Amino acid sequence: MSAMESEKKTSKTVDNVDVEIAETIDERTAVHTPTHGLETKPETDLEKQQQKDIEEQRDGLPAPIELTWDKGPTAWLTVFGAWCILFCTFGMTNAYGVYQDFYVRHFLTDYTPSEIGWIGSVQLFFQFSMGLIAGKLFDGGHFYPMMTASCLLYIFSYYMLSLTHPNAFYQVLLAQGFGAGIALGFLFLPSIGVIAHHFRRRRSFAMGIVVSGSSCGGVVFPIMLNKLIERKGFAQATRSAAYLCTGLMAIALVCMRTRLPPRSKMPPPPPGGEAPPPPPKMIELLKDTKYMLTIAAAFVNILGIFTPIFYMQLYSINHNVDPTLAFYTLTILNAGSIIGRIVPNFIGDIWGPFNTIIVCTISCAILIICLLAAKTAAGIIVIAVLYGIFSGAYISLISPLFATLSRSISEIGIRLGFAFTVVAFSGLAGTPIMGALLTNELKWSRPIGLSAGFMFLGFFLLIAARMITAKEKKTWRV
Repeated sequence: MSAMESEKKTSKTVDNVDVEIAETIDERTAVHTPTHGLETKPETDLEKQQQKDIEEQRDGLPAPIELTWDKGPTAWLTVFGAWCILFCTFGMTNAYGVYQDFYVRHFLTDYTPSEIGWIGSVQLFFQFSMGLIAGKLFDGGHFYPMMTASCLLYIFSYYMLSLTHPNAFYQVLLAQGFGAGIALGFLFLPSIGVIAHHFRRRRSFAMGIVVSGSSCGGVVFPIMLNKLIERKGFAQATRSAAYLCTGLMAIALVCMRTRLPPRSKMPPPPPGGEAPPPPPKMIELLKDTKYMLTIAAAFVNILGIFTPIFYMQLYSINHNVDPTLAFYTLTILNAGSIIGRIVPNFIGDIWGPFNTIIVCTISCAILIICLLAAKTAAGIIVIAVLYGIFSGAYISLISPLFATLSRSISEIGIRLGFAFTVVAFSGLAGTPIMGALLTNELKWSRPIGLSAGFMFLGFFLLIAARMITAKEKKTWRV
């Protein structure tokens, strides 16, 4: 029997009752995971703490094995590693506005803003549509090879982007849209899902810290790209970003660790214990009303939420903001989203992710409308800061929101994967639709009005899903 799958059984006597404990030892994760034994009265402080952890777990989302939650350096090193992944991936996505502006005004001048928008939308599509496959691989215990291969593909894609030629649209689309997008799809969900292996009570907060990496990347990359494009050109700027991603992703792969064994290697339930529920069938997911309403809300919200993020820099320059300051608008927006990705997630652990994300959704809708009135540098900066806070909160809360709709921790991957696959089509359509409405004449009221309308519709769908969930759980804190 291999070391990774070895099992040993020990026994101890507590109050003259023999309790058999089965431990599964994983060579990669080095985590001991005891199964349920007989209910006994704890004698030592360690036993009392273990008993407390078990009871806390039973009050929350069921897990197939007992875990000591929210503790230890492995958990927080995993958070740091996932943060590095989000810094490099979603951080570059949040900086896409720099590329959009550069492509429209300098690099792809033979193409319309709508056509150029397909580059970002294809990347978003693959970023979400790979979720169903990535979720199954993640639940199947293939975390490490999937993350390693995806990191290599992502870095390779940006190196290839640096070699593209002006007005060679297909080259840019293949490298940044398809290559980087597919890699993103296999990196995003596992980086978020692995946090659920280590955290329960503070899961939303931990996920918020991880997703804040995308905001930090969104602060660093726009400044880095704008300055380097101006001084050394597009190719060297893109390669420099790829160098940074190479180092951070190598660190991430060393730090991240899974904790739950794959379903095929789960220890059998003890006598009288309950086996973890099987993965839900597709028909079960489709019949879950609150889950489908939440997916519908995410679908329409993604259609609208990225418009200010992708077009903020171009909007600023078009409204006569000093170009030097305009280059920092994306950085300012993403700096605000650092707050939005941490603080609301902490609140979400107290109020519930549904209640928190509803507030963030209506706030985004109002701020998108207010952007029409922002004609000066001061007004645009205020909108950028506030929109960064609330849009960052929405994006960081959507994953823990879907996680709370799972029956068991072992099905989080499939639920996130199915949801993100559906949402991928809105990511594909959103930017080209807004670009077509914008036209070469830059008629901003059209895309901004439609984006706000989508956010309002998403708000009402979330309200409906929240009401069903609160009724089922018999509490307002959902």
